[in-house]
Amino acid sequence: MIRSIAVLLISFNLSFVACSLPPTKVKVPAPPSAESGASQTGIASWYGPGFHGRPTASGVIYNQNELTAAHQTLPLGTRVMVTDLDNGRSTEVTINDRGPFAKGRILDLSYGAARTLGMIGPGTIPVRIEVIDSGPYKI
Repeated sequence: MIRSIAVLLISFNLSFVACSLPPTKVKVPAPPSAESGASQTGIASWYGPGFHGRPTASGVIYNQNELTAAHQTLPLGTRVMVTDLDNGRSTEVTINDRGPFAKGRILDLSYGAARTLGMIGPGTIPVRIEVIDSGPYKI
């Protein structure tokens, strides 16, 4: 009797496994290439006083007045040209930190870079970033 119940339970469980859907493949967008000329478009924000004087992901102490930025995937030390798509202003920054961690943003600019682009008031802007140089880590 116990053997019959065990066989029945195993058969029952196997029938559920057979009915399950195959795993679906999720397409994850590729991060921007670190090759010179590669570009990415999206929303940038800025960070400043609360982080000033603290170490960045690169180990360099964050100076809010320097022209630096945080990006989630570009190699640390990569230099990029950031262009504000609303006003056309551009500035060159060095990636020395990781972020942003707010959903929908591609770049966190230092206060100095944000000031150069004229984005302190709005807080976020649409930007295009273009890789200038992703040579060896140089900060």
